Amino acid sequence: MLTETAEWLTQAEYDLDTADSLYQAGRYIYTIFMCHLAVEKTLKALVVERTGKVPPKTHNLIQLIKLGQPSLNNEQTRFVTRLSLAGIVTRYPEELKKTLSDYPPSVTRDYLKRAKDVFKCLKQQIG
Repeated sequence: MLTETAEWLTQAEYDLDTADSLYQAGRYIYTIFMCHLAVEKTLKALVVERTGKVPPKTHNLIQLIKLGQPSLNNEQTRFVTRLSLAGIVTRYPEELKKTLSDYPPSVTRDYLKRAKDVFKCLKQQIG
């Protein structure tokens, strides 16, 4: 495993741990944001490992999927697409109260579970 790949994975794991902590603290939109960041960094690790190149400075998970070509099932791909959109909304909420109502504990818990699943799947593909 390349050194840069390992660093991206270390940061992604840290971000997932942070997402857990934020969920426990009831900071749900930031939990979603950290899930996005963790998946983003894991995809960037995959891009580095597969291409040997520095990944682009983007938050677009779909673009990173195209570059890294991971093997994700349909459910995981749909989730990453939803997470990509949620990352924008939670990063730059137009109206905090509405965004908070869109991501109650049950929805946030599901995002966290799915982000962990995608992380694990991608990490296995990296080796």
